[in-house]
Amino acid sequence: MDTIVEASNTLVANNDELVRLPAELKEVEDRMNQMKRAATRNARLLKQEEQRKNDLIVYLAHDLKTPLTSVIGYLSLLRDEPHISDELRTKYLSISLEKAERLEELINEFFEITRFNLSEQTLEISQLNLTRMLEQIIFEFQPMFSEKNLQCTLHAAPDIKIKCDANKMERVFDNLIRNAINYSFENSTIEIHVNTERTGVSILFRNHGNTIPEEKLECIFEQFYRLDASRTTRTGGAGLGLAIAKEIVELHQGTIKAASENEAIEFTVYLPMLP
Repeated sequence: MDTIVEASNTLVANNDELVRLPAELKEVEDRMNQMKRAATRNARLLKQEEQRKNDLIVYLAHDLKTPLTSVIGYLSLLRDEPHISDELRTKYLSISLEKAERLEELINEFFEITRFNLSEQTLEISQLNLTRMLEQIIFEFQPMFSEKNLQCTLHAAPDIKIKCDANKMERVFDNLIRNAINYSFENSTIEIHVNTERTGVSILFRNHGNTIPEEKLECIFEQFYRLDASRTTRTGGAGLGLAIAKEIVELHQGTIKAASENEAIEFTVYLPMLP
């Protein structure tokens, strides 16, 4: 017992040193070292997640300041130049509105982080027409498609019915299409394929963009993870979209997977038939 108690100090030490016990306590040594490795791994993951979250806050704080400075600057010009031309007035107002909308998006991301960490997700199951939902979402994204001259094609049988939480699944599809837009080459096509199976339905989202390395695919569904570490002001998000999508899909007892090769990016959502 004295030997095991002494070894417990090694177990809780903040280093990679493993427990060493006499041969007759080999089984106990193995179990203690399993606990040590698990604790070390969890601590490392927690530290990485905390670092990503801290980086995110720094990025968001910087991005909040940028559009706010522009809004203040252009509104000040409008105030201080009473004889400004109508053309310039319209231009300054348009820029101010664009920057204010971007500011709203970033503020919403702060709220999203809080809600994601504090709320417990529950499902409100109902039957819906999956085909119609996807058609509606695609239609609502037309302005964003136009900005990069993208086409979006839906390959699905008419009136596919599934049972799910409609609001939450809409959010999943919204996040996946938005992600596809952000990481698509201009003048390319986003494809959505819906396949019904005996036990469920599979929805494939494919876009054409820079191939995602394997090591990044392994982290892509983690909270606060961003493919673009430089975080562009225009497309920068909180890094929560795919993490939230994964949580919602798994609440439906489904799966979501990512794959990328030859400048193609695919996300596949599988939803089982719910009773």
